[in-house]
Amino acid sequence: MTTASATRTIPTTTAWRNAVFVVFTLSGLAIATWLGRIPSVRDELDASTFEMGLLVVGMSVGSIAGLTFAGHIVGRLGAKRGVQIAAVCLALGLVMAGIAVSSGWGFAAIWVCLIAFGFGNGLCDVSMNVTGATAERLGGRTIMPLFHAAFSLGTLAGAGLGALAERLEVPVALHFIVIGVVTCVALGTAVRWFGDERITEPEPTDTSPVQLPISRWAVWKQPSTLLIGVIVLGMALAEGSANDWLPLAMIDGHGLDNASGSAVLTVFLAAMTVGRVAGSPLIDRFGRVPVLRTSAAVAVVGLGMLIFVPSVPLAIVGVVLWGLGASLGFPMGMSAAADDPRTAAAKVSAVATIGYVAFLAGPPIIGFVGEQFGLLNGLLIVFVFIIAAGLASGAARESTPDATRTDGAEPGLQGR
Repeated sequence: MTTASATRTIPTTTAWRNAVFVVFTLSGLAIATWLGRIPSVRDELDASTFEMGLLVVGMSVGSIAGLTFAGHIVGRLGAKRGVQIAAVCLALGLVMAGIAVSSGWGFAAIWVCLIAFGFGNGLCDVSMNVTGATAERLGGRTIMPLFHAAFSLGTLAGAGLGALAERLEVPVALHFIVIGVVTCVALGTAVRWFGDERITEPEPTDTSPVQLPISRWAVWKQPSTLLIGVIVLGMALAEGSANDWLPLAMIDGHGLDNASGSAVLTVFLAAMTVGRVAGSPLIDRFGRVPVLRTSAAVAVVGLGMLIFVPSVPLAIVGVVLWGLGASLGFPMGMSAAADDPRTAAAKVSAVATIGYVAFLAGPPIIGFVGEQFGLLNGLLIVFVFIIAAGLASGAARESTPDATRTDGAEPGLQGR
């Protein structure tokens, strides 16, 4: 990218980048609003651990559907329109799920609401990562972990509000209605500052179209897509299993009450946020692969402390390590998938779909094992996937400015 073009795009890129930060934050807030009230939902429904796992699958099914259609929606309409559609789905799903829980409509109704909520989540996930990757590429330095740190800040705020709502016994429906409406309006406002990643100026050496319809399916045949998917799968399970099960694991496995269990989730999300803020300079200095391998090792140690150490304070230390270790895998996977701007929407969609298998299969499997052997033992499943992510980390290596590079970036932009 020439100096002139860089100067021309800086003001737009800055506003674009800031809008992406807002969208990531609001997405995290919406998701954590549901997660933070899971203990109350379980109590109101008088549900078993396995039943709660099946309930969470509803959101995962919706997320998979959102991810499946996201590549087409974003490729055809752009990430801005994708976020707008997602905002409506998120709000409707969250509001109606809250009403369904409080009104006793039953599992089937809640399931439908969570499918809509999950669809919005999946579509928003791909949309904001594609547009965020474009902003990162134009800026010439690693900022994707900072976007995901904003997501973590949103989840931290959502979990904190959830813990406060638990303590004050705020009705689930009222809580979800307020957050749903605020999130929808704020997302619709923020995307006004998005640029259109489909028409960003290509690099001089890149004469291919930015989007090829066939590329949305062809990317699945690329080994790099599948290996990056393994990374995202393992780290998504490391992150998602905490979101889904950590409050209940602390309640059932370590004897905490509902409010304290939700508060421990806040600790995990705070550790995730710190890891993502600190991670950007580490990635620029050491590269994705060493950081990924170290992250996997830290996550395994922290998860082991939570499972095997009976002391609550030490278990919470383990939660911190778990959060730090799980913090960078997903954003690094998204950056790696979006290295080539011509196939970014398709490849991010594919990789995210693989990752979301963790959210689809993880809850019922962990719930079933937890029902038989305890939730802490059920979390042992996560170990295998974190190790697999560490072993596959070489696929996330930064592109180099030689003939193998497909996005035509200047040498100075390598190492993101």
